[in-house]
Amino acid sequence: MSHQVEADKVLRSLGRACLEHDPDVLRSVLDRVGDKWSLILIGLLDKGPMRFTELLRTAPGISRRMLSLTLRGLERDGLVKRVVFAEIPPRVEYEVTPFGRTLSEPVLTLTRWAADNQDTIRANRRVFDEAADPDIGDLD
Repeated sequence: MSHQVEADKVLRSLGRACLEHDPDVLRSVLDRVGDKWSLILIGLLDKGPMRFTELLRTAPGISRRMLSLTLRGLERDGLVKRVVFAEIPPRVEYEVTPFGRTLSEPVLTLTRWAADNQDTIRANRRVFDEAADPDIGDLD
């Protein structure tokens, strides 16, 4: 099968998905899983429930506000569940839902791919940047 035929098949499939489903929901879900923090948090929570402060300490460079917003969005989409324990002082934990776990496998596959190919990607970026402007050097 030629590359053009394969590309046409992929585009038709994507177009069909957009036409057969609500494009706003589809786009918002892709935005959610493509943002900077959601996949990291799902990966962290895949190991088990964590408290807000544990996530804040473990997720590299996330602010309190961004952690709160991202967790709220993941909870809204049903990917993460917020569990409040009736204790004094109150304790709150976040955990991946069974539905969220269905996202874990593709996320971990994508993460492994990125990790396995980071040297190649870095080298490709360097070649591209140097070809565009030889004085730029390494931007990483």
